[in-house]
Amino acid sequence: MAPLNSTKPEEDQVLIEEKSYARILTLNRPRQLNALSFQMGKERAFCAGGDVAAVVRDIIEGDWRLGAHFFCKEYILNYIMATFRKTQVSILNGIVMGGGAGASIHGRFRVATENSVFAMPETALGLFPDVGASYYLSRLPGFFGEYVGLTGTRLDGAEMLACGLATHFVPSVRLSLLEEALHKLDSSDPPIISAIIDEYSQKPYLKEQSAYHRLDVIDRCFSRRTVEEILSALEREALNTKDDWISATIQSLKGASPMSLKISLRSIRQGRLQGVGQCLVREYRMVCHVMRGEVSKDFFEGCRALLLDKDKKPKWEPSKLELISDDMVDSYFSMVDDEVWEDLKLPVRSKLPTYAIAKL
Repeated sequence: MAPLNSTKPEEDQVLIEEKSYARILTLNRPRQLNALSFQMGKERAFCAGGDVAAVVRDIIEGDWRLGAHFFCKEYILNYIMATFRKTQVSILNGIVMGGGAGASIHGRFRVATENSVFAMPETALGLFPDVGASYYLSRLPGFFGEYVGLTGTRLDGAEMLACGLATHFVPSVRLSLLEEALHKLDSSDPPIISAIIDEYSQKPYLKEQSAYHRLDVIDRCFSRRTVEEILSALEREALNTKDDWISATIQSLKGASPMSLKISLRSIRQGRLQGVGQCLVREYRMVCHVMRGEVSKDFFEGCRALLLDKDKKPKWEPSKLELISDDMVDSYFSMVDDEVWEDLKLPVRSKLPTYAIAKL
């Protein structure tokens, strides 16, 4: 991503093509795994998320408001997609992480393949699952959304279909046939579009070791009120059952930013009772506090350790869950004390015709 204040010309980062009644939007930053930028490819990623490393660089070099501008635009895009009256078909043939999920999961139809890899890895970066994730994760079966959001676990296409993140599963070899059929369609009626996708869909094999087969354990543990209680419940499960999955889950939580875990859990829990617009407005408040770094600078440390220096040894501060008070968590959900800051302003939506296809 070019710096936020850059005027350097960029190649087309979103390719737009009109075919019959469909408009095809193709993300085109292959070397960056289609990380979202202001300008927004192909190959192995649908979208690896927002280009947070570039956001961090620009904040360090300038002002946190530069990052706020990026997230503001991104969240408004998420809201427009979530409230589109056009029928959006997202073809998720590759990596779908972070901001990439925000640019697709909110659409009506989400087509996974055997190449799909979904994750919300923000807690390992000192951030939290955003782009409306507190809305759609909180609506997954049981407490699967808390598990996915807190651990950053990766889901394949079959798991995405099973939990509802995807609406269809189409083998990648059939995608060209599906796209051709959609291009020829002269209707934007969702049931008709769904029927077309159904013709190319199949029921995938859900691997035996999938976390989705462990919903009973996930519900027992991740339904707990606090992160500390979730960890304690998992550790009790580990004593009673020898299961590599439980051990890996515990290690994922212990390696993440304690502050991120705390605010992420509260965010998802609040999302259960809020609409997508409310979730995005709240998440914008949260991300602005994260970028200001008043309570914790874990976002900058996480990006340094995982994306910039890549030593994979973040030094979180506060370093332990028990060092984080309720007041510290509360502050992330409050309005930002800045004279030029304002809450996210979401656009009024109007009726739009036809449909769109978002893909690699």
